[in-house]
Amino acid sequence: MIKIRKEIMDEIIKHCKEEYPNEACGIIAGENFEAKKIYRMKNIEKSSVSFFMDPKEQLYVMKDIRKNNLEMIGIYHSHPFSLPYPSEKDISLAFYPEASYIIISLLDFNRPVVKSYKIREGKIEEEILLED
Repeated sequence: MIKIRKEIMDEIIKHCKEEYPNEACGIIAGENFEAKKIYRMKNIEKSSVSFFMDPKEQLYVMKDIRKNNLEMIGIYHSHPFSLPYPSEKDISLAFYPEASYIIISLLDFNRPVVKSYKIREGKIEEEILLED
């Protein structure tokens, strides 16, 4: 389970819409499975079907998360033209089994659909996403 306040979720969705038609991506930091801060990341693939975060940017973010006594609790990205379900590439790049993988579908641009998953050893399990 992951808990994300409405204002943080709104910021995630705003980021996804701004990057459209490409996939947006970012890191969610928090504590006790509750989001406290998001980090908008650059999708260096500039693609509508996949994303890859800039490794230098990722290193900076991880240091900032530690400096703020938080932990990475999730990774988000958008699916501009498909359902909010992990793709084969999403599964193959799910290196953090403890993280929540949040996918925002923009199939209906004005009504995004958000789902959260745990991905462990190639197995996908939808999890509860609490919006407060």
